[in-house]
Amino acid sequence: MSGMVQVAVAGDVAEAEEMQEILRNAGIESTLEQSDEEDTVTVSVPEAELETAKEAIEALTEPDELISEP
Repeated sequence: MSGMVQVAVAGDVAEAEEMQEILRNAGIESTLEQSDEEDTVTVSVPEAELETAKEAIEALTEPDELISEP
């Protein structure tokens, strides 16, 4: 069983929840953790899903890149 690893850091809870929804729609479990020192929120996923999670977040947060691909 793999542990949870950080996939992204969001500027606020709303942004983190958007990322969590993207991951949920991709079938990837995720957790959110508020940082004690900053106003940021860490989004974590199972280590085995890290690359898939990164791809899902990038694909759905940067649609311009998808349009330019052949």
